[in-house]
Amino acid sequence: MQSIQARAVARLRSTAAPFALLVALSASSAFAQTAPLPADSAPAQAQAGEADKDIVVTGSIFRRTNSETPSPVTVLTTETLQRAGITNINDAVRSISADGAGSISTGFTNGFSAGGAAVSLRGLGVSSTLVLIDGLRSTNFPLNDDGHNAYVDLNSIPFSAVERIEVLKDGASSSYGADAIGGVVNIIMKKHFTGLSGTAEGGVTEKGDGARYRANLTAGYGDYAARGWNFYVNAEYQKDEPISATSRGFPYNTNDLSSIGGLDNNTGDSSLTTASTNAVVRRARQNDLNNPFAGGVATGTYTLLGGTAQCTRGTFTVAGAAGGTGCAHDYGQEYGTRYNDIQPSQERYSFTGRLSVRLGDAIEGYATGSYSHSQVTIGRQPNSIRQTQPYGASPAQASSNPGIVLPVYICASGVNCATAADRRLNPNNPYSAAGAADPANNAARIYYAFGDVPTYSVRTNEVIRGAVGFNGDIAGDYHWKVDAVGARDNFAIENHGVLDIAGLKQAVNTGAYNFVNPTLNTQTVRDTIARTYTTPSHTSLISVDGSVAKDLFALPGGNLQFAVGGQFRHETEVNNSNNPGLTKYANTSAAFGTHDVYAGYFEVNAPILDTLEVNGSGRYDHYSEGFSHFSPKIGAKWTPIKQIAIRGTYSNGFRAPTFAENNPQSSYAGFVTVTPPASFQLAHGGLITAGNTNPYAQAYSLGSGATGNPNLKPEKSRSFTGGVVVEPIRNVSFTVDYYNIKKTDVIVTGPDAATARANYFAGTALPAGYTVSAVDAPDPLFPNALPRVLIINVPFVNAGSVKSSGLDFGANLSVPISEGVRFTSRLDLTYVIQYDLDPGNGGKIQKYAGTLGPYELSSGAGTPRVRGNWQNTLAFGPLSLTATTYYVSRIKEVAADEGDDLSCAGGNLYGTGDKFCYIKRFIYADVNAAFKVNDDFTFNLFVGNITGEKAPLAPASYSGANYLPTWHMAGIVGRSFRAGATFKF
Repeated sequence: MQSIQARAVARLRSTAAPFALLVALSASSAFAQTAPLPADSAPAQAQAGEADKDIVVTGSIFRRTNSETPSPVTVLTTETLQRAGITNINDAVRSISADGAGSISTGFTNGFSAGGAAVSLRGLGVSSTLVLIDGLRSTNFPLNDDGHNAYVDLNSIPFSAVERIEVLKDGASSSYGADAIGGVVNIIMKKHFTGLSGTAEGGVTEKGDGARYRANLTAGYGDYAARGWNFYVNAEYQKDEPISATSRGFPYNTNDLSSIGGLDNNTGDSSLTTASTNAVVRRARQNDLNNPFAGGVATGTYTLLGGTAQCTRGTFTVAGAAGGTGCAHDYGQEYGTRYNDIQPSQERYSFTGRLSVRLGDAIEGYATGSYSHSQVTIGRQPNSIRQTQPYGASPAQASSNPGIVLPVYICASGVNCATAADRRLNPNNPYSAAGAADPANNAARIYYAFGDVPTYSVRTNEVIRGAVGFNGDIAGDYHWKVDAVGARDNFAIENHGVLDIAGLKQAVNTGAYNFVNPTLNTQTVRDTIARTYTTPSHTSLISVDGSVAKDLFALPGGNLQFAVGGQFRHETEVNNSNNPGLTKYANTSAAFGTHDVYAGYFEVNAPILDTLEVNGSGRYDHYSEGFSHFSPKIGAKWTPIKQIAIRGTYSNGFRAPTFAENNPQSSYAGFVTVTPPASFQLAHGGLITAGNTNPYAQAYSLGSGATGNPNLKPEKSRSFTGGVVVEPIRNVSFTVDYYNIKKTDVIVTGPDAATARANYFAGTALPAGYTVSAVDAPDPLFPNALPRVLIINVPFVNAGSVKSSGLDFGANLSVPISEGVRFTSRLDLTYVIQYDLDPGNGGKIQKYAGTLGPYELSSGAGTPRVRGNWQNTLAFGPLSLTATTYYVSRIKEVAADEGDDLSCAGGNLYGTGDKFCYIKRFIYADVNAAFKVNDDFTFNLFVGNITGEKAPLAPASYSGANYLPTWHMAGIVGRSFRAGATFKF
């Protein structure tokens, strides 16, 4: 026995977070609740002080007294979240173990919808998870994820007004309609509140950055039970300071991993064609003297403008006829403090109010409204002077193809300078004096990044939402309910540092911009090439929903219940392009649309026996675009003995095409990081794994573009779950649920994109519907070799199917240790068995489970096999200690949607072989201590990532610098501290 224990202790010591596990064994509160609730854990509805004891269960029309339904539901209560140290809806919902691939965190600042946050249940994408507030829809975030997926921004939902969060982990289209394929997140707000309560808290990371400040206040008046009315208002504020990339050091601040046996993908200290804040030029032909974008093939060596005295990080020299000397740079380290943030600056505040009234013995009503404001500031690296043309624009607008040049002559007008009366030699062109007689052949092709022009965006999102509803009983036999909700999401991007095409041309032709010494440029000149501008967008929703339910007759297990209802919904989206008129080097994705949705639905609940309950429901939805869908669902729960319940559901669902996907006015322009094939690398100097540092052969961003397809069909789903709930003794329970979901007619952009890329590099025809939109300028070192493809047009299509299956595990333990001392333990864990994409065109099935696939889904964070959290609480007297331990399993550094080689033999962006084959598993723990001074005051101290675990190295990630913000953000932030107090009168 001792040897076994010794081996166990040794294994524990070998983990990355031994102390975290030990802490988790000694402290923490319930975090993720799965039915049944322990007896001492008062149900959320009772905590809210509702007048009656009926429970409104997510996914059902009926109010009931038992929260256990055939469907698996996870419940997060306010107390639970507070003890876990969670302070916003984003972190709360995304902590659920069922959240998978495609989940969006605020820390994913490279995404299309940067600034928003969303949940992706079962890894099926944010548009396949429905988010409700009090069982009603809200309007979507105007900025679509990946250019086309719609979702509700979790950052826009007030946190301190929340009573609980219910996560329904099976399909629910039969109740709610579209988008509920992966599951439903229902955020239940406080119904009644009396008195005054508030919280104030502040904290910082151990490195002194990333400070968080938050405060909230709730005031309410009116005893609903006694007086028949209640009114409360709530206000909250939270500010998160940024964390820079450089502050966390190696390996999160560099593309050079050669020191640990990886590749050096930092070309800033080895390639003169890598844009830097110190300009280098090369003599070139200018085919059109009025157009600096009409550069020709360059010849000769490179010249460093301003000389080597400016090279604060040293110099490097490239030998040969096309060589020269440049300033050495490592952009991850340099730009991190000024431009790139691993945690963006975010400020949120909100106001919420609710009036509840009892209009009679049988009628109740409410009216609620909220305003939320979220502002996220996201820094970027400096813009390069060499840019691909905006998607949809003429190749003549590309400064990268064939290349931008500085002319020999400049003049005040910037037009016909070679012959203008006020012409003068260009001081930015070192070849101008010697080439004055031949301006067409003595232009200077330039490589440069505008380090003196800060590049960042301020993203402001405000959501205004109101709802009103009435419910009551008629003759005691019928229960009716009517709700109406309206919401509008106003979103704006304030853009800084985005290059203006016309302004750039003018600044080059007039010589207004000083490339030799950029510090001498005036703000007026900088504004000429990169004016600040704002892009507004918005969405809106109006919905009316009504239902009536009746107990029909008695069955052996209770009354047979039947309900019918209907819904009308009007939705709009105006997601304006960030590049109107195609006049700037900015993304052109846009989405527009409006539709009406009409729906009718029903539900039957039959307690056939005391031990057997069967529930059936169905819904028919009709969209004004011209398509309709019927969604049925059936579920059953059998309790053969008191200690065991067996449950299961089967349902069909659907996801309607988003406006970005089906409206011809909508367009999408995306990118993915690709590594050219070996044949291309060899033609451009050799294999990069063999030491070729030619940037033209390295991994690069390849764009794709698509427009909305009105002929798209809705995605369809088939889902079933089966599980068991075991409660062998009081306050001890275990749950195991199996899920299996299949989506068909999956809407994708370019399912054959990888084939199209491969065909281009192989010199063969692209698949039907795929075309090359733009190619790069020739490789300066190998001008006769095949150039890189920059943009490939791809279609939106219904293609193939996706299968997702796995197991959810839950465990609940609540044990009184002695008088006034209680230990509570909770486990929430998901194991992914399968996540496969069948492209449906005879192509190879792509298997994603345990890998970085689907890499082209938002954030490229992949599909870890196991995610879970384990919470334990030790409460004694006024003191409670809470620890929450989080776990993410290892992820293989391959993705089937990026290539067929899943062996790691082909390597990834940073190395080959087993050393860089896996992203290691990640485990860390948060600890919270709360001391209740009296019934009115409680003080708390929170330590995040108490052992300071580091995020595992993720070299193939495009969402973060060598880390995955979706799963490993706590390992980037590091150890953090917060302290605060809560009061209630």
